[in-house]
Amino acid sequence: MGPEQARALLKDVDEVYAARGKKVLHFDLRKTRPDWAVLSGAMLGPTGNLRAPTLRRGRTLLVGFDEATYAKILR
Repeated sequence: MGPEQARALLKDVDEVYAARGKKVLHFDLRKTRPDWAVLSGAMLGPTGNLRAPTLRRGRTLLVGFDEATYAKILR
């Protein structure tokens, strides 16, 4: 999924969790909407495509894998 499709996913979500290594970024889009450069830096990989795994649950988008974050969101 390229950058345009990744950006379109943001229209229907309120929260984004983006995991990279041991670091997890949380964006609450209801409170503030960072610019696309910030969000794309967290969501897209070096090839410019949406990072895997990506999961949407309700209005929450999880990008990348962090076991604790998945446990919190999927409980």
